[in-house]
Amino acid sequence: AAQSVEQLRNSFERQLQSKIGGIAAKPDAAEVVTVLGKTAVFCGGSPAGQGGGGDVRVVHVGPAGESELVLAHLAEGMYEALSHLMGGTTDRAMVLDNLELVFLLIDEHCDGGIILETDGQKLAGSVLLRDEEEPTMGQGMEGQGGGMPGQAPPMQSSGGMGGLGMGMGGGDMTIGQALMQARNQIMANLNQT
Repeated sequence: AAQSVEQLRNSFERQLQSKIGGIAAKPDAAEVVTVLGKTAVFCGGSPAGQGGGGDVRVVHVGPAGESELVLAHLAEGMYEALSHLMGGTTDRAMVLDNLELVFLLIDEHCDGGIILETDGQKLAGSVLLRDEEEPTMGQGMEGQGGGMPGQAPPMQSSGGMGGLGMGMGGGDMTIGQALMQARNQIMANLNQT
């Protein structure tokens, strides 16, 4: 029986995690592994149970023939920008509290498979500039915080509406509000496991 795309992806992610789980990769020196015929390059993060600069890793996956140096350059730039945005630490809680910045970082890094920027400092600068502009572009984002690492924006009471304010449907949310709702749902799911 053929596996679904989701089953194949889950299998790939489990195998990738088992391969990189015990490897300590430095933030500025990517490591390379091969999983199911694909090249995976990652940097940052500490193996489970060990201390370090954080437990979050940046992983870039490419086809078997992809240049490991290009993938390493991409992963290192992304990790440098992530570390800068998170105030020098990349622990899971900090990254989840600032998930909207991570989404903006990915958007500045590449678009549709096309690499837009690889320099970590430029990426971080673009994200911070864009994050400051975001409230003026939408309908207003009261209580959304300015993207300051370590400061989770205040939770708004939604009266059981799943993170939406009273009278606000899914189509009425700003991007910042949608990202905040996604972050809250991810945090709730992680707390249940």
